[in-house]
Formats: sequence, C-alpha cells, structure tokens
Amino acid sequence: MKDKLLRNQSKALIFALLLLAGIHGFTQKAMSQVDRRGGEGAGGRGQGAGGQGDKRDKGDKGDKEDSFLSPPLPISPSPSLPTPYSPFPTPQSNDDPMAQVTSVSQLKDVQPTDWAFQALQSLVERYGCIAGYPSETYRGDRALTRYEFAAGLNACLDKVNELIATATSDLVSREDLATLQKLQSQFAPELATLRNRVDNLEARATQIETNQFSPTTKLSGITIVGIQGRSRNRADVAPRDGKKDTEDAGTNINVISLSQLYLTTQFDPRSYLVTGILAADGSSAPRFSNDVILGYEYPTNNSLILTDLHYHRLITDNFAVMIGTAYVNMTTAFRGPNRVENAATGPLSYFAQRNPILNMGFGQAGIAFDWQFAKRASLQALYSSYNPQNPGKRNGLFDGNTTTGVQLLVTPTDAFDVSLYYVNNYSSNGCLLTFVGDECLTAANSTGKSEPLQTNAVGATVNWQISSRLTLGAWGGYTNSYIPGRSGNVETTNYMVYLNFPDLFRKGNLGGIYIGQPPKITSSDLPVGNNVPDFINTGLGRRGGQPGTTTQIEAFYRFQLTDNITITPGIIHILEPGHTPDSDPITIGILRSSFTF
Repeated sequence: MKDKLLRNQSKALIFALLLLAGIHGFTQKAMSQVDRRGGEGAGGRGQGAGGQGDKRDKGDKGDKEDSFLSPPLPISPSPSLPTPYSPFPTPQSNDDPMAQVTSVSQLKDVQPTDWAFQALQSLVERYGCIAGYPSETYRGDRALTRYEFAAGLNACLDKVNELIATATSDLVSREDLATLQKLQSQFAPELATLRNRVDNLEARATQIETNQFSPTTKLSGITIVGIQGRSRNRADVAPRDGKKDTEDAGTNINVISLSQLYLTTQFDPRSYLVTGILAADGSSAPRFSNDVILGYEYPTNNSLILTDLHYHRLITDNFAVMIGTAYVNMTTAFRGPNRVENAATGPLSYFAQRNPILNMGFGQAGIAFDWQFAKRASLQALYSSYNPQNPGKRNGLFDGNTTTGVQLLVTPTDAFDVSLYYVNNYSSNGCLLTFVGDECLTAANSTGKSEPLQTNAVGATVNWQISSRLTLGAWGGYTNSYIPGRSGNVETTNYMVYLNFPDLFRKGNLGGIYIGQPPKITSSDLPVGNNVPDFINTGLGRRGGQPGTTTQIEAFYRFQLTDNITITPGIIHILEPGHTPDSDPITIGILRSSFTF
C-alpha cells in the first residue's frame, strides 16, 4: 500500500510538472505571436457594404501584418550574454553552496504571502528538488527555459525514485492511510452527487453555447476640436463687376468641435448594425463661397442627432449588402483608394477628402452592395434618397433628391489602385449637395425657385504607392446636367493631385500636399434665367461659364502623439475663390486635434 501511494504521488508530481511546462510553452507561443502582429487603424471612408476585404488603414500598405497562425520566430541566446543560472540543481551547480535548498526560508525573495509558497515549500522540504541562485534568491517571476525545466524534472524524478526505492516510513503512516480511507467512505454519497452536478452543468453549458444568441455591441468614437482663422480679404460678389467691393466678415479665429459615437452591434459573424450619433458646434461661416469649408464641419448647435443607422449582411463570402435609413451613401458604401481619407486624421478641407462626385446626393435611406468578384477587383453599387421621411412633393424615397451610383475598384498590383465611378442624381432644386465648389447649378429665376436637375457624372481616382514613405494620387470628375423636359445643359469639371508622406520624420506621422480645382461650371446653356454664372454677374442668367478658376493648395502635417490622439497643423491657400478672378486670395491657418477610440 505504501509503495502504491508513493507511486501515485510521483505520478501526481510528474503530471503537475508537465502541466506547468505545457502552460509555460503555450503562453510563450501565444505571446510571441501576439507581439508579432501589426495594429490596424480605422479608415476614413467605406470599407464597402460588407465592411471587410479592404486594405485601407490610417497609414499606407507599407506595414505588412504577419499571420496570427504563423509560427513564432526562433529565439537563440546572444553569445555576448552570460548563461543564466538555473533555479534547479544541475551537474554544473551541484558544487555551488546554494545549489540545493533544504528550507524555503533560505530564499530571500520568497514570502509566506506568495501565491505559490506552499507548493514551493513542499517541493523544497518534502522532495528536496529545488535549488536557488547564488544570491539566495529563487526569482519566481522569471520565465522558465526548456533546459531548466528538463533539469528540474530530472532532479525531482530522481528524488521520487529514491523515495520509492527506500520506502521511507516517515512520509506516510498507516494512520494517514486509514484516515484517508475513512474519509473516502464517509463522503462517497456527496462525491457522487457532486460528480452528477458537474456532469449536468457541463451538458447545460454545451447546450447554451450551441444555441446562444448574444449580440455584442462595440462602442467607438471620434472627438475633433479645430482652431482656425483665415486672412482678411475682399471679394467681388454679386453682381460681379470686377470690383473688390465686399469685406470678408468671417476672418476671426474660431473653434469648431465635433463629437461622434458609433455603436456596432454584431449579431453573428456575418452581420452587424451600425448606429451613429453626433453633436457639433462652430463653422467657417459667414463666407462668400464654400471653398473654405473644412472636413469636420457639421454644425448642430451641440444638439444630438442620429447620423448613421445601417445594417450590413454578408450574403456569400464575396457579396455583402448594406441597407439603412441614415447615412447610406457613397461615402460609406464605396471603397476609397486614398488610404488617408479621413476628416479626423487625414486632409483638413472637405474638398480634399475625396472626389466631390462621390459626395453627390448626401444620401440617407437606401441600399448598397459590395461584390468582390475577383481577387483584385470589386464592384460597389448604391441607391439612396436624401429626404426619405418626407411624403411631400419632390421628397420621399423615390422622388426628390435621389442618387444611383456604381464603382469599379481594381488593384492591378499591391502598390496601385484605380477606381472608376458613374453617378446618376436627381435634384429637386438643382443643388447636388456636394458642398464643394459649384454645387447649385440652376439659379433662382423669376419664379423665385430654382429648377430641378437630372445629372450624369463620371470620374476616376488613382493611387500609387511609390514607396513605403511616398504615395502619389489624383482624381478627376465631370458632370452633365439638364432640366427635365427642357433644352440645354450645364457641365462641370474638377480635379485633385496629391502626395501623402506616411511616417514622415517619425513612425505614425503623416504629411500631405493637395492641389486641385473644385467643381467649376465650364459651360451652361440652360434656358435664360437659369444659368448660374451670368446670374451672379448680371442677374439675367444668360448662357456662359464661370469667368475664373479656383485653385486650392493644401499642406498639413499630422503628429501622432499616442495611438488615440493626433495634432494636425496645416495651411490652405485658395486662388480666385468662387471662380471669381477679381476676388482676393484666401489663406486659412488650421490646428486640428483629434481623439479616436
């Protein structure tokens, strides 16, 4: 009986040591894999209707992320470092006076309050298979190497074999065995009941895991505070007669703030719901034109409004659908080649965020899909309405301002993206709701109302990552609009060329230079009274295009202070604002701070 008990003790000891080694090995492997994984940032615009499969992040594609399933890199000791002392006795340490410890009190850094004190005391005083360092310490919080584990296990096994061979009588007495047998018999019913309860709990837990429906909601958010002011300037406003007759009244330095919260509710691995709420205050108004609008302007007088409400569903592995009643538009549904497109961490102006054609309609309720039909090609499409909640004339889901858009995004190589898009928009008042450049294309004529417009627009964006520190991109767009049932049309063009400098001077920072022309009416031959350029000039609304060309030059540098906080100073210089050649240039100085989580 005594030999049997000793063998059982040795088995328990071996099992405990093997379990310790297994936990140690698993932890080391998991930590090494986690440490090697790269972080992901949030892009500024649509990941497509499915919200996945896009390569965009806050930086560029230069940071390659290792697979979590990749084996950890082998770690070899540096030849310049001394061989660490083993806490277990080894042939090399047997001559050391501290190699063998007979009492746990000999270890200075082991206290009775330590969580493993009793286990360590048992191994030292009962089995005698633990050693310390020459400094009389055990270093229990130090990582265990495989060599140290092998040496310690071997020492403990030798000690257990010695105990079994000698059958030391003072380890277990016959009284101890009798007490154990008595306790086992006395508590047999309780042990059986406990075993049954554990079995039932395991069965119920398995059933719950199999049939559970527990949506998980994740909270994320953005807070932006911008301080900005523009230079004093005089403008030639209506009627445009070549005279700078009006002083800009909005040049005082002011503060614009915006806070937005997102609730992403994951119903299952293939579907989720996005709910967004926003409160903001401040703007660049008063202004002569929308050339000075910044990307984070969304004034609500600090009132809380619903900005997002859309449901995403992955129908197949390559086809996703988005449907919702708030903010279903090309900004959220289409993938954007420019990876730094973001009002919180990217360019400062609204114009520099993306091609204004992709802002057209400012859709709210609608439906969109994202189809990854090839490894390097995807197709997105959308239908949305601006005023779906209003049943009145020129409103509703299928009347009023409605937008249909389609985009083809192709990535021929990892460094090059190109997107081609077509948009069809119906505007009940002749305004495209792009909020950039010439967006209202029919004038308020003698009836006091501007005529509706049907618009066809095409555009393209290219993005070329020349190196991990330099990206060159450009976009261009063209629109052709007409009043339904009447002759004539109005045409606009826009373009932008940009350079992004990821990790400029420091990892995580970003520099950018953007030069472009906001949408400009190049020609307009609608019926007399409806043409905007001449209406501004003379009030008659005769045919003709804009007399000047606005050019915007923007430069910014984003400091990544922490993972969540950025500071972005920048400057915007605008030539011939409002496409008016006789207006003064405008220079805007900006300091934007952003907090994301």
